[in-house]
Amino acid sequence: MSRVGRRPIAVPSGVEVSLEAGTLTVKGPRGELSLAIPEGISAEVGDRALSFARENDRPPVRALHGLTRALANNMVIGVSQGFEKQIEVRGTGYRASVAGRKLSLKLGFSHEVEIEFPADVKVNVTGTTTRDQLPTTIVSISGINKEKVGHWADQVRRIFPPESYKGKGIRYADEYVRRKAGKTG
Repeated sequence: MSRVGRRPIAVPSGVEVSLEAGTLTVKGPRGELSLAIPEGISAEVGDRALSFARENDRPPVRALHGLTRALANNMVIGVSQGFEKQIEVRGTGYRASVAGRKLSLKLGFSHEVEIEFPADVKVNVTGTTTRDQLPTTIVSISGINKEKVGHWADQVRRIFPPESYKGKGIRYADEYVRRKAGKTG
């Protein structure tokens, strides 16, 4: 039996969980999310708890057991607390700003890079500091869907990944970039 799949999910107060026709719906103070339960997995909504079971031990069903439980747990956390990823834009002259649904980045290219975000993902530029002698702008990406928050944080990071010589670029706030020594004279 899957160790992740058999653990019940505690449903906090203020969050409603309903199961209709193979679709799990979670409503909370931050919004509403739904998940289609895969074939071979059954969900049981109890009193302030949610649990999952599988019908057989075939490998595809076993793989989906823990995955379905993890996705449902992320939904419960998302509608009650939400998710947030912080990324840092490091470099002299590198800037980030938000206007409406667009994040505008100045990264030393000949043009400004703009990314448009969906309505359920919020983007804020929280501040500017100095780290490792480089000006750093902190950008916060938040929302109720963990997958979308992580996806959009990755899309921003891919524009200019951190380089290992000077440390310039876009990185996650908790990411460690191993620095290399440059050429010696």
